[in-house]
Amino acid sequence: MRILFMGTPDIAAECLKALYAAGHEICGVYTRRDKPVGRKQVLTAPPVKEVALEHGTPVFQPRTLRDGSEDANIRALAPDLIVVVAYGCILPKSVLEAPKYGCINLHVSLLPKYRGSAPVQWAVLNGDTETGVSIMQMDEGLDTGDVLVCEKIAIGPEETSGELFDRVTAVGARVLCEAVPAMEAGTLQPQPQQHENATLAPMLDKELAEFRLTDTAAHIHNWVRGMNPWPMAWFVTAGGKKVKVTECRVAASDGEAPGTVLSTKPLTVACADGAVQLLHVVPEGKKPMDGTSFAAGLRLKAGDTL
Repeated sequence: MRILFMGTPDIAAECLKALYAAGHEICGVYTRRDKPVGRKQVLTAPPVKEVALEHGTPVFQPRTLRDGSEDANIRALAPDLIVVVAYGCILPKSVLEAPKYGCINLHVSLLPKYRGSAPVQWAVLNGDTETGVSIMQMDEGLDTGDVLVCEKIAIGPEETSGELFDRVTAVGARVLCEAVPAMEAGTLQPQPQQHENATLAPMLDKELAEFRLTDTAAHIHNWVRGMNPWPMAWFVTAGGKKVKVTECRVAASDGEAPGTVLSTKPLTVACADGAVQLLHVVPEGKKPMDGTSFAAGLRLKAGDTL
């Protein structure tokens, strides 16, 4: 099938690679503009652009599609289908209606749950035991189109967002490649979403990543997993120091006050309901370390308040 691909980050790049490998004709690629990255602010191409250029595919990087400035170019490319994976731009009606088979989107949740930009992270933050991928026929709403295909994926009890995202990416690329020929064959049955069951998955930020030792152990554990690898969950000690936590485990307590150190090997701290073992941390202004080393640096002992 002749496909116009639209996407930007790593997950989109993996999907684009899969479509090439499946033998589809990629007539063009739309992606976001190159951005300065790192301390030296080196202008860096999106992952999708790099993949497209390796295959000699034309790449387009407009600021927006909503003003109609790309309509003529998209019609000239004459795609049978537009495939969208984490593009980052809203598609207007003129683009949605341009291809013979319309536009489909890979969304990494079981729609209508977790519409928005961070569905994988919110599934972990909320302690869900499963998520999935959905292939959706796009309309003018935000992740509101009919679902063509979905596949469930179990979430491990200790799995981080980053680990889950790697697995979801692989499943998503496979399901997408299975859906494209099925669309052409007319064997997919669009299923309208139950909009009343929709939930949102907004972008994460560093402020949202904060937790408190007065939260429950389950909440803290999920927050640490869900905010990993970015922006990383953090809390403030009784001494006013910010500490990021990159790995923890739920533990038991005997009803001690939140923040009470129960053990230092491993560093175990009481919270509102149970306790957490702080296995790996990044203290403010310091390098990553295990929790026991962190406790030793503060000369903590059982009964102290962290």
